[in-house]
Amino acid sequence: MRVTRQQLEAFEQQALAPYALKSAESKGRDYPDTEPDYRTAFQRDRDRILHTTAFRRLEYKTQVFVNFEGDYYRTRLTHTLEVAQIGRTLARAIGANEDVVEAICLAHDLGHPPFGHAGESTLNACMKDYGGFNHNHQSFRVVTDLERRYPDWPGLNLSFEIREGIIKHETEYDTSTVEAKYQPELRGSIEAQIANVADELAYNAHDLDDGLRSGLLHPEQMLDLAFVGAVCREIGYQGGDLAEMTRHRLIRQIVGLQITDVVEATCQAIDAVGVQSVEDVQGLSYNLVKHSDEFKAMNREHKNFLYQNLYYHYRVVRMSRKAQRFLTELFEAYIEAPAQLPPSVRQKFEERGQYRATTDYIAGMTDRYALQEWERLFAPFERP
Repeated sequence: MRVTRQQLEAFEQQALAPYALKSAESKGRDYPDTEPDYRTAFQRDRDRILHTTAFRRLEYKTQVFVNFEGDYYRTRLTHTLEVAQIGRTLARAIGANEDVVEAICLAHDLGHPPFGHAGESTLNACMKDYGGFNHNHQSFRVVTDLERRYPDWPGLNLSFEIREGIIKHETEYDTSTVEAKYQPELRGSIEAQIANVADELAYNAHDLDDGLRSGLLHPEQMLDLAFVGAVCREIGYQGGDLAEMTRHRLIRQIVGLQITDVVEATCQAIDAVGVQSVEDVQGLSYNLVKHSDEFKAMNREHKNFLYQNLYYHYRVVRMSRKAQRFLTELFEAYIEAPAQLPPSVRQKFEERGQYRATTDYIAGMTDRYALQEWERLFAPFERP
């Protein structure tokens, strides 16, 4: 038996909720492109994202801990995969389009520079007089322009709905300016909203896991937190050393309970409003995919805990400050003497301008490559 694209499209119409995006109803691509026989348009978009150079580079880009700190800790790639897994689970439970959610989740950090948010703030400061730098918008530029894999168009030529979900990706700390073409007055689709929540849910739980594993967070600190403390008591942890198996149980419970809360709160919101179409979802003044008020308050406490005890831990701050110095010096060296840049980068000056082309080059670097490049430019005995 073989399954055709038309059959897959028909299955979407039958199986998905009325407010879910359907591939057969897509607004299409910017450039003419034939659709495959055995994949929907959205499935093809997901696959195109997966095969990008930018996606592979996420393996060596920082989440919280720089790659050489240890092989266990999350990188941007493993974080992205975990976001996609959580996003698919939420989409399936809410009746949304899993393929759309997965595509947006896989693309949401493609534009992240090396060294995590320290790298982003550094490039934004370097570009403050030239349009700034925002990793959300950079992710959008990766899929619409920077990746060059096809002879007939720039970028990946993704479906409108995937591009819209990427440009409208938002969390408490991540927003970007939405181009008029994507109707900034409208909310994101239900799938885009799921990707937003999946991102926050993933990093809240998994940054806690990495912090505990590293020893920067002490297990007993969690007992005073409303949500995490309750989970600790549920699994029998009351203080002292935290066994590895207990830590795994803790993180698993945190993720599971958060997913359950999002599904229940979102379904209640959908029923209360009675949305019956994609347009109904996007026409609201607020997002439907959300936590309950109780969990929202507990998550606020959890985020504050991570900021105070992990993200601002002196060892993390030291590495962040190093990263800021590395990237600032790279940027300034390239701007002052652009002949140090590869010819392929300088060729883009006319199209993008020197500053933006230089920033694109740095943003595409992995942590390791950025450090190697700094050594080539500044270490006296390193070969250029």
